[in-house]
Amino acid sequence: MPTTRRSTAALALTAAAVSLLVTGCTSGSDGGSGDSAPPGISTQGTGKVTGTPDTVTVVLGVQTQGAEANVALAENAQRATDLIDTLKGKGVEAKDIQTSNLSVQPVFAPGGSAITGYEVTNQVTATVRDVSKAGGLIDAAAGASGDAIRVQQTSFSIADDSELRAQARADAVQQAKDQAGQIADAAGVRLGEVRSITEVPAGTPGPYPQAGTAFDRAPSTPVEPGSQELTVSVSVVYDIDD
Repeated sequence: MPTTRRSTAALALTAAAVSLLVTGCTSGSDGGSGDSAPPGISTQGTGKVTGTPDTVTVVLGVQTQGAEANVALAENAQRATDLIDTLKGKGVEAKDIQTSNLSVQPVFAPGGSAITGYEVTNQVTATVRDVSKAGGLIDAAAGASGDAIRVQQTSFSIADDSELRAQARADAVQQAKDQAGQIADAAGVRLGEVRSITEVPAGTPGPYPQAGTAFDRAPSTPVEPGSQELTVSVSVVYDIDD
């Protein structure tokens, strides 16, 4: 008799474990109703695809100094204007050129006791929709602004990733389906119809940044976009057929 009770208890625990694995947590309409969601199988899938960036965003800075703020600002304005005119001359549209930061800061003597001059920085962000032209554009910008030019950052992105995202989404759903089938087989049940599919929110894959410092002029500036990975995750709930 003790042996029979132990066997019955073990079977009950095993059944409870399978139930939790397959159905997950359930909740009733109130604490004592006993109502619960129908059994289901919940899985998650992630699809990853790789594409080649076709857009590069370049943050260019123009930095000047002068004994007086208005002198430094006037020189900076001229060099920044030359830079913007050069960008437009290289085919960058006005809508793709934006002043992203303008600052005027005092320059202090060693020890910080007295102001010896002023430093003006003007950052211009340019979106180049032909990656192959980015290197020549940076070279031209350096030629227009001289030693005042600073390449603050370059970043790559894909202008239209809708097809890549659709492929990643399909891969994610297929992965979730495969996992649900495996769980159903392991639990000895039949996989039913899809009850719900939810795309899991994720951060937008940002452009891939590459930090820059003061521009070191060279005969030609190579710019390689490399590749970019796009990820989509979904959560799928399946019914269990009787």
